Amino acid sequence: MRVTVLNGVNLGMLGAREPEVYGTLTHAELTQRIQAWAGERGQRADVRQTDCEGEYVRAIHAACGEADAVIVNPGAWTHYSWAIRDALAILPVPVVEVHLSEPLEREPWRHHSVVAEIASARFAGMGADGYRAALDWLQERAA
Repeated sequence: MRVTVLNGVNLGMLGAREPEVYGTLTHAELTQRIQAWAGERGQRADVRQTDCEGEYVRAIHAACGEADAVIVNPGAWTHYSWAIRDALAILPVPVVEVHLSEPLEREPWRHHSVVAEIASARFAGMGADGYRAALDWLQERAA
């Protein structure tokens, strides 16, 4: 199973960005964990991060025909990027929404997800383990 993992705006600053909310794991360390977890399940994970919304949309488009599933953490774009939502709607594969923190327990503007109606599953508030849970969910679904 080929899994594309797309991390969005500000996630490249993990480790430095609000460690009390997001933890101290860097994006490079997160990428290594995701790839190791995927490997343990016989999956291959292509992990990407960008702070450019257009690049994020292009990465979603590139996943068409390349990925068997897509895991997304759009960061703040989750709450307002209809362009990302529409790009995800094109995908013919499962989309899993992941958030390190639980948006529903944070500021009111974070409570709405434009991605939610597209996502087949959602894992939030589990830190890095949310990605592992997403990979497990995809593995169980494929079985």
